[in-house]
Amino acid sequence: MYVLDTNTVSYYLKGQGRIAERLLAAAPTDVVLPAVVVYELLHGAGRAQAPRALRRGLDMLLGTVGCLPFGEAEARTAARIRLDLEAVGAPIGPVDVLIAATALAHRGVLVTRNTRGFGRVESLRLENWY
Repeated sequence: MYVLDTNTVSYYLKGQGRIAERLLAAAPTDVVLPAVVVYELLHGAGRAQAPRALRRGLDMLLGTVGCLPFGEAEARTAARIRLDLEAVGAPIGPVDVLIAATALAHRGVLVTRNTRGFGRVESLRLENWY
């Protein structure tokens, strides 16, 4: 299962990189968005100069791929990630912790361009489709 990070979806909606090509090659049932990513994208679309266009693109994507909830398993995984990264002095952003935890809790591959930051999370599998 491919778990899309916020930046991957943003690039897709803007037609940047090779993300559309990779999405078309994957079965829609193999691609999901964490609920936290949906939140970030909706917030970003609301602040954009052309919010309707972004919202339409996002709604189309959400109509095609699944959405992973953030529940107890994800919260426990997120706490462990944050504690581990803080212990070695290499924290990542709080929302990124939630996204990483969602991917790990569902044994997915996180698709992101931020491989440097997410690469600090132990056992998190990454791909960069940009």
